[in-house]
Amino acid sequence: MVKTRETALRKTLARVAPGTELRTGLERILRGRTGALIVLGFERSVEALCSGGFDIDTDFTPTKLRELAKMDGAIVCDRDASRILKAGVQLMPDARIATQESGTRHRSAERTARQTGLPVIAVSQSMSVITIYVDDYRYVIEGSQAIMARANQALQTLEHYSNRLEQVLGSLSALEIEAAVTARDVALTLQRMEMVRRISEEIGWYVLELGEDGRLISLQLEELTAGTGPGPDVVLRDYLPDTTSQEEFDAALERLAQLSSAELIDLQKVSTAAGLTTAQGTLETELHPHGYRLLAGIKSMPRAVANRLVAQFDGLQSLMAANLEDLMSVEGIGGQRARTVRESLSRMAETSLLDRFM
Repeated sequence: MVKTRETALRKTLARVAPGTELRTGLERILRGRTGALIVLGFERSVEALCSGGFDIDTDFTPTKLRELAKMDGAIVCDRDASRILKAGVQLMPDARIATQESGTRHRSAERTARQTGLPVIAVSQSMSVITIYVDDYRYVIEGSQAIMARANQALQTLEHYSNRLEQVLGSLSALEIEAAVTARDVALTLQRMEMVRRISEEIGWYVLELGEDGRLISLQLEELTAGTGPGPDVVLRDYLPDTTSQEEFDAALERLAQLSSAELIDLQKVSTAAGLTTAQGTLETELHPHGYRLLAGIKSMPRAVANRLVAQFDGLQSLMAANLEDLMSVEGIGGQRARTVRESLSRMAETSLLDRFM
């Protein structure tokens, strides 16, 4: 349900991003200091709340929106804001719906959004602010300059986090090859991955809200997140028991995502959420990888073949010690692929150890 509401909010932000006709119309309303109440979508739930006004059913243009906003009442558009359907409408949502807003326009906007499930936009005449209501979400649209400043600061933070994650992954690879991995090492890796995910998600919101003004931010985000290797799901699969079901993997990933910022700093809580240790377990517990993560780093390695390799050998150490004949005994592994696996794992081992001790 939360994901559905978040998706609806993302779609609405995309519709009002700089460069869109709707955003141009909203900015004209702001400059004219007239205020507006705009509903995106006309369904039975909205029709039941409408009183008075008149039908228009015309193509949407910023100029039309600006002129219609001079009138009292709400404006109703279709979901994509491609047509203006009604204007001068009095919205009469259920007054029993709770709202924290004080102004009449914003109270009506929030109640209408909650009652209908459709996005509602309120433009404040006195404060010159655009506010979006989607179900229980309330999102204030800021100017591109302020958002750009926060996005650039977030990019600097992401660059630091990404560099640190790369170091942690390199250290984990070396420890896996030495068979010296502890729950602390895996928890630290998952912690850094989650930090990178969260800051990347935050920048993604900025890119969405910036619209055409966020192209450079989007390119920088792609550059910083490219080549980070397998995600936390592969790391978890590498260290949780083979008997762990997909539902249990998904639940562990969800617990990691739900950790608060304060909890994420605590490696014990990260380890417990991931299912690596219990709340009373020690972070120095030795863990042994199955080999999924390193195999995922080999190009053109189908997941099904990697799964068969892991099932054939008892852990990463046995897999790395396997010769060509051992590898070729696995279904789907021919001579060429066996050599690729053998050479790739050997190269990973050499690179990881050199990076660790140089």
